[in-house]
Amino acid sequence: MSRRALVALTLTALVPALAGLTQAPASAAPPGDPGPGREVSTTSRLQDRREVAAGTRAYSLGFEDGRFYANGWHITGEMGGIWTPPVKLLDGVWFGLDDQWVGPATKFTSGRGYTRYDLPQTAGLQVRRTDVVPDGRRGALFGLTITNPGAARTTTLKVDAHSELMGQYPWGFDGVKPNASDNLPDQGRYDGKHLVFTDDGALPGAPEHHYAAVVGTAQQPQSGAVGSQYWGPQPGHRCTGTEPGAPADPKPAACDDGPFGHGTGGELTWRLSLPAGGSTTVWLGVAGSDQGQAAAQQELAGLLKAPAAQLAAKVHARDGLANRTKLSLPGDPLVQQAVDWGKQNLADLTLSARDLQIRWTDQGKQFPEPLGTVPEATWIGAGYPDYPWIFGTDAEYTSFAAVSVGQFEAIKSHLRALRDISDLLNHRSGVVSHETVADGSTWFGHDSRHTNPDGTTAYDFNTDETVKFPSAVALLWRWTGDNGFRDEMYDFTKRNLHYVVSQLDADHDGWPEGLGNVERTGMGTEKLDNTVYFIRGLFDLADMARSKGDTATATWANDLATRLQQRFDPTWWDQAAGQYADSLTDPGNVQSFQKHWIGQTPMEVELAPNGQAQPGLAPYEHGTTALAGRENDCFSGTAPLNPGLFHTGCGGGANGQGEKVIFGLTTSIQSVGEGNYGRLGADQQGRYTHALAEPMFAEPATGGTPDEQPGAMPEIFPSPDQGANIDRCWTCRSMFMQAWGNYGTAWAVVHQWLGVRPDLGVGRLAVVPQVPAGQPSVAGRDIRLGGGSADVLASHTGSTYRTEVSVGRGVGAGTVVIGHTLPRGTAPRTVTLDGRVIRNYTVTTTNRGVEVTVPTTAGHHVLTITT
Repeated sequence: MSRRALVALTLTALVPALAGLTQAPASAAPPGDPGPGREVSTTSRLQDRREVAAGTRAYSLGFEDGRFYANGWHITGEMGGIWTPPVKLLDGVWFGLDDQWVGPATKFTSGRGYTRYDLPQTAGLQVRRTDVVPDGRRGALFGLTITNPGAARTTTLKVDAHSELMGQYPWGFDGVKPNASDNLPDQGRYDGKHLVFTDDGALPGAPEHHYAAVVGTAQQPQSGAVGSQYWGPQPGHRCTGTEPGAPADPKPAACDDGPFGHGTGGELTWRLSLPAGGSTTVWLGVAGSDQGQAAAQQELAGLLKAPAAQLAAKVHARDGLANRTKLSLPGDPLVQQAVDWGKQNLADLTLSARDLQIRWTDQGKQFPEPLGTVPEATWIGAGYPDYPWIFGTDAEYTSFAAVSVGQFEAIKSHLRALRDISDLLNHRSGVVSHETVADGSTWFGHDSRHTNPDGTTAYDFNTDETVKFPSAVALLWRWTGDNGFRDEMYDFTKRNLHYVVSQLDADHDGWPEGLGNVERTGMGTEKLDNTVYFIRGLFDLADMARSKGDTATATWANDLATRLQQRFDPTWWDQAAGQYADSLTDPGNVQSFQKHWIGQTPMEVELAPNGQAQPGLAPYEHGTTALAGRENDCFSGTAPLNPGLFHTGCGGGANGQGEKVIFGLTTSIQSVGEGNYGRLGADQQGRYTHALAEPMFAEPATGGTPDEQPGAMPEIFPSPDQGANIDRCWTCRSMFMQAWGNYGTAWAVVHQWLGVRPDLGVGRLAVVPQVPAGQPSVAGRDIRLGGGSADVLASHTGSTYRTEVSVGRGVGAGTVVIGHTLPRGTAPRTVTLDGRVIRNYTVTTTNRGVEVTVPTTAGHHVLTITT
């Protein structure tokens, strides 16, 4: 069957070709399973699990039983519901048939670009709900498919909606001005066809706003009403944490609203005629705008124009993403599945907004006039529900996952947005912003500092984001060959690193000062991760400068990087601990070892001195010692929770107690570090790739279940110091979907196992795989590179190592190097390329192992090595 025919079959199975409120013939099935691997489902504890259906301009975030409970902590209890950044529209919507509320669901399914609920029989009718948020639309569609198993009949359909028009900022923390508690009350009305909700006015010290949400279908309702009592089957209970008799930490299902909710509600009803044995799908649209009611009405009209066709287009687009970097990992299907669904996570987190008014809020202490406007921004959000906006450090890690799966445009746009925001916010100093909400309000990441009472310097930005930025740009340049993008970003990357040298090295020892990714007290002024990424960033800037003919910058950056690389290990290696120091305390560069996860960054980075890939900054002996030293219950979790890497090992940290909390990022750092040193075994890198993958899916062999949404990688995994999200309270959960953890799976497979190593900015591509022990083969098809793609198949049987590649000429690689990585201490006996014995092969020992490579050209090639 052709791909086009398969897509057509899939969409037919998904939902009848319906628009607005229509009837389908008896033969049309309700939404169903479109095929193996294209959906993942769960049936357990649905009221405790959050979910999201997302598009580029909006998202709907509820729970897997089909209800909408209060949750999230940036704005207490208000981070769920239907949003079109930067404004929230509704707390939720609910369906009823013949005075019976539909639900709760018995099964929840994540699909490519949609979510689906299997609902119990209601009023004698079979019911399913499909949620989709079309890309580019400022609203969400809810498709209720009603199947009548008996004789023709009528039924009354009702829909309740509860509004909550408010901005993504301000938040509800103490001291934030203005505060989420200043939220204005919504106004509601029924205009004869739709429910219309508005919020017009101004928060204290903020400009006037005009928020609007509109709810309805393409069909005329029988009736409509408004009032605060409309919460569907939910009682509308408000949780504040202070109400008499309230539990201290209720689950989300106990809370329908939070302390800052000032919404209202409404109800619409229709009389439906149901054919005998047939199905009817009702498409309810929820749309809105931060530009007033007329704009919201226009958004709803576009949303309700051929909804099923918009669902089909969404699925088709997501199928296209799924078919890039199509993996075959017969020895590790769990990781293969994790990478496949990671593609969908990144797409779900890709959002856009317009007219961002860039303000420096100084962690909520002020709300000044904007410094300027970014007309449009697209970004990969950090996570749902509390981090769906623009971050520096998250994107810089996520970029490795994004290029691995071919999602170039989203991460390019994110880097552009960071540059534009940072230049306005920081007056072109080169400092990279940390955190900016979709309206432009910036919480942290300003080029300013002050003195603490103890005389130390407090920074209003993180150094790590500034030193990592040039590497993110170089990464995109190497994978795309886009010299225009390099040139567009080049001046900013130069300013990044010149700022670090001139402003963040008071003692002139070369090690950058300032905050790093570990936002904890008690560390020295010079942080390990800042140093590691600074060295990498200098080499990457030198590489870009060399390609542009900027000899002065290339020489400056390369010479400084080389000097720091030579001094790194003697300065930072803690011989007694068998690990790298977390930080240095001045004066004297005194080592401080608090057992934070950043101790693994010297193994995680890949350098590119003179354009040649070098996995790991640490020498092999120290790198392998440090990696192995974290593979125990002091530094990593164990079953039955999660075997990933703790934030801080036992006995570490400023309080000496450690933080046994497992993050997707910490685990990714360990995963990639293991891969850089050829440690691909099941109890080495495999331990951490599986730690990342397992919370995404139900694991029948272990009796496990997904952390929350099937197919979504969460921010924090079940840990000794933090239990599973589904057991936690309404405001104390981590993100159920976060982007940066996909670094540890996608990059590990594509870059390390398959060995895809592009340098397309200078027209080179190397493919040097390393097959994990115990796996017969690893393969990837349609790996996006430049303007084309490549296929890779690598296998290892006994003493034979085989690499098969197909490189399209559209890739833009004038030189192709094909190879294979052998274990350390192994030497090739014979090397053949396309059946011809090769004598002029190259053998290079790296931290990965022994790389045997042969130069060739684009096209199809097979390399075979025997040892």
